[in-house]
Amino acid sequence: MNSDPRIAAEQEYVDGLFARIDTEVQQSKARLDKVLKEIDLANPDALVERETAYHALNAKLDQLTIAQIGLVFGRIDIATPPEANENPVPGRPDLERRYIGRMGIDAKEDNYRNLLLDWRAPQARPFYLATTVTPEGVETRRHIRTKGRTVTSIDDEDLRNGKDSAPDIASESALIKALNAARGEHMNTIVETIQREQDAIIRDTTRGVMVVQGGPGTGKTAVALHRAAYLLYTWREQLAKTGVLIVGPNKVFLEYISHVLPELGETGVVLSTVGDLYPGMTPDLADSRIAQEIKGSEEMVYILTQAVRAYQIVPEAPIPIRFGSLELQVTPAMVKSARTRARRSRRPHNDARAIFTDYLLDLLAAQLADLIGTDPLGGANLLSKGDVAQLHDDLAEEPAVLAVCEELWPNLDPIDVLGDLLTSRERIAEAAAEYDSETQDALYRAQAGFSPADAALLDELAQLIGLPDHEATADHEWSERVAEAQEALDILTGSAVQDLDDGFDAEVLMAHDVIDAETLAERQEVRDHRSTAERARADLQWAYGHVIIDEAQELTPMEWRMVMRRCPSHWMTIVGDTAQTGSPAGVDSWTETLAPFVGTRIRLHELTVNYRTPAEIMTYANELLKQIAPEQQPARAIRSTGVPVRFGTIDELADIEGATIIGPGHRPVSDIKGLEFDHVVIVHPDEIATDSLQDLYVAATRATQTLTVLK
Repeated sequence: MNSDPRIAAEQEYVDGLFARIDTEVQQSKARLDKVLKEIDLANPDALVERETAYHALNAKLDQLTIAQIGLVFGRIDIATPPEANENPVPGRPDLERRYIGRMGIDAKEDNYRNLLLDWRAPQARPFYLATTVTPEGVETRRHIRTKGRTVTSIDDEDLRNGKDSAPDIASESALIKALNAARGEHMNTIVETIQREQDAIIRDTTRGVMVVQGGPGTGKTAVALHRAAYLLYTWREQLAKTGVLIVGPNKVFLEYISHVLPELGETGVVLSTVGDLYPGMTPDLADSRIAQEIKGSEEMVYILTQAVRAYQIVPEAPIPIRFGSLELQVTPAMVKSARTRARRSRRPHNDARAIFTDYLLDLLAAQLADLIGTDPLGGANLLSKGDVAQLHDDLAEEPAVLAVCEELWPNLDPIDVLGDLLTSRERIAEAAAEYDSETQDALYRAQAGFSPADAALLDELAQLIGLPDHEATADHEWSERVAEAQEALDILTGSAVQDLDDGFDAEVLMAHDVIDAETLAERQEVRDHRSTAERARADLQWAYGHVIIDEAQELTPMEWRMVMRRCPSHWMTIVGDTAQTGSPAGVDSWTETLAPFVGTRIRLHELTVNYRTPAEIMTYANELLKQIAPEQQPARAIRSTGVPVRFGTIDELADIEGATIIGPGHRPVSDIKGLEFDHVVIVHPDEIATDSLQDLYVAATRATQTLTVLK
């Protein structure tokens, strides 16, 4: 049993907080049980209210359960006017004691006196900003570490008389302990040790595009995730409806960070790679580097436009159509004229299809009118405008006519169009006729399937082709449900007892006496009770309230177009390092990349402290940086292990255990972007560098303890 009286005092306080959470959990479970039992099947509105309450209570229980992981982690005693002091330090009415944790807890019975501050609350900010140089009014700061519900250790800092530290590094003892801890399968939060420059980014109020540039180990990912949690806390009402999208470089990375947001009290976030952003498409192929470069280039917009236009066919010869006893001719000139009319509308292909068909029917109706309405005496056509309009409508119902329209301007699907394009040398040659044979060869593949780079191409095709009319589809489905319900009522009416000897109506209530078709259809309606995140993930047209992109330097111009469509407001946090760009069509300059979308309206932050990588490893990595980006200032490494980088031959690999091996035949660099490992071995560094010197730089900066390089 720990004899430290400070730990005993904090344990008592923490026990009190958990007692309040336990009570709230019990009350929420009781309300949930009551909601589940009170079911009024005859009242559709009550069913909706029940489902809403059910999901709200479950969400609250999830939040209460998750928040218990490291519930309390800090405390500050901060100068506060006595009249505003909710929790005065004993004997110090001018000093307020604030506990900091993963959620907020108030004493409702004591005028909602604060007992625990959510780390995102403005009053909690001095916990992160205070240093001995700039104490922010804080006299003492306490770091409280727990395991489960037990307080295990405490670190105190006196910010009045302590040793001066760098103005941008706060809580050094707690920070160093966290940095030296071994890495696990999932990323650790930095909520207990957020530093001043990180805090400024997390709480930035910018409502546009914010770029966070930072070298390896500067905490870019952690900052981005904590910013997501902060934004969801601060703009809860708005973002709860629209959601937050976090785009990462690979699925391993997404799994690695997946536990951070729940631990911060947030679960309503969509995590996705850029290759998985197009609903219904799962990448299963890999592209060559030249194919990646071509597919990522904005030139693909032109190639895809030509690919779609190839389906808008003008026949080489007239197409005969039988209409009753008459024969009509769909001539190339008629089709070309209809195509021009449709294209000039500048609508997507599927939307313009109606314009093409309607105009072609006008021309056919005029042709038909000439055949049957010509005055034998040489006068004006005998048919009126109304007659010609009727001919138009009659032709619109003729299967042979509709078949020709479908052939000349078919309804398209993005997945089919891209699949047909990439597996056909003929279609590629037609769409990319203005490009060289190397480009055309790189686009071709013999097998069906899609690569991660194809998601952006599908998204672009969805804009060129057009999306389904969801409202019209919903109206059609509703009409069908009403018709089906009416049919059911008609059957019930027809099966009613008809043998009434007394001549009076039966005193038996039938279904049609108490319910109409629309009410019956409404009860059959499947209501969408999915969360915001679940609905957003499945909807190609979803507009997210905020988008965070990690390892953003890897995105190609085509992928930027796709991501920007997901966030029309352009409220985004973009995190990356141009020196680590491995994609052949990736980012060289943030300004040049983002200019087409937001002009110069960019707010740039730069992280300058390397918290992860030991100075010994950065000495090696910085030599690579000089070759990649000589103008870039390396981040300052604040850790040192005393273990230099070890160099050797590939034969020594057999004797190395417990390290992550990166290189040809082992883990590729593309799979470890954004990740960190205690011990790293790089094999065949020259081969990696030949392919991409940036990839070697990325590989060299993944280790938190030791790095070995084997040639």
